[in-house]
Amino acid sequence: MSDHEILPNRGCAPPRLSTLAVHAGEERLKPGNAITDAIFCTATYTFPDTQAVLDFVEQEEQTREEYGRYGNPTEKVAERKLAALEGGESAVLFATGMAAVTGLLLAKLKAGDEIILFNECYHRTRQFCREHLTKFGIRTHEIPACDYDRMEAAIGPSTKLLVSESPTNPHLSVVDLERFAELGRRHGVETLIDATLGTPYNVRPLETGVDYVLHSCTKYLAGHNDMLAGVVIGSEEKMAEVRELRGILGAINSPHNFYLLLRGLKTFELRMQRHNENGQALAEFLHAHPRVEKVFYPGLPSHPYHEIARRTMKGFGGLLTFQIKGADWRRTADVVDRVRIPRIGPSLGGVESIIEQPSLMSYHSYTQEQREAVGIFDNMIRVSCGIENPEDLVADFAQALDS
Repeated sequence: MSDHEILPNRGCAPPRLSTLAVHAGEERLKPGNAITDAIFCTATYTFPDTQAVLDFVEQEEQTREEYGRYGNPTEKVAERKLAALEGGESAVLFATGMAAVTGLLLAKLKAGDEIILFNECYHRTRQFCREHLTKFGIRTHEIPACDYDRMEAAIGPSTKLLVSESPTNPHLSVVDLERFAELGRRHGVETLIDATLGTPYNVRPLETGVDYVLHSCTKYLAGHNDMLAGVVIGSEEKMAEVRELRGILGAINSPHNFYLLLRGLKTFELRMQRHNENGQALAEFLHAHPRVEKVFYPGLPSHPYHEIARRTMKGFGGLLTFQIKGADWRRTADVVDRVRIPRIGPSLGGVESIIEQPSLMSYHSYTQEQREAVGIFDNMIRVSCGIENPEDLVADFAQALDS
């Protein structure tokens, strides 16, 4: 058994997700005999003698660090744990989710290459591709979400990567991961799924053959709205150049954030069970309310991707979006202001419920015409359900809508 393997296989089933979240990637015995992993607040790592330097340079010594931009012992624990949760070989942590996706794209693409994105990918990812990758001679095609025929038609000899979120934010469209992965394999094109909303609890992109899975760890993985991080997970071979470029770019995180991420992951499965429960309960309530025009949530039979979600997802998450019937942005804001449990703010996936109007917050820089072109309307509200009591959440939205 390796130092980082838990529960040796003595005729037992492999450890399940919650056990992995608590124990995977950790040493059995830690410095100071502590049960938690230490925080290593150091920028540089010293060597006892010249031979140790030579061993390190010649890569005969793999168990130590050299300089903080290239790695940290606590970071390695978190990366091993995240890889185990996704069923991947290698994880590379970044400072944020955007640092992770931009780092992956810069590592994998060169001038003349092309990428294809579903148009419901995170808007900052699409912005980076449209406005910045073009400066390096990389072309981006945006295809309507889940239109696999149009995605296949757009694939050419220069296509190097297919990209999507699943579920998407804020419309909660669900990608058929097996079809997406097969499309990439058939054309020799690598595939990336941003599974931030899905999490390893609800969706398993790597198991379907997707090459890379991305998470903003800021959200459900860390889960407490108190730190930023991003991760890309894939095979050891595919992730090697991503790790190397991260060291060059310096898009690393802090030792204290590694600790916060590890602490948050311990309760990951328990939190996701409540997020799923709360999202489903609130979505069903809103769907039946006379003041609500439409609810975007894949756990509802009315959702256009419900059957795919039911087949490919364990649960449907804590994020939902809904529209107030006949409301302008001011009347929509009245509902937002009247709820008492959710706080108004961006982001999602934390233990506290958060509410926002996408047209005023995430898409404030767009014109109304631009917003409506991507399905963002003034009467739209996005809710990230935390882990509060589901009956309390429903009652809170009931009083806000009824008043």
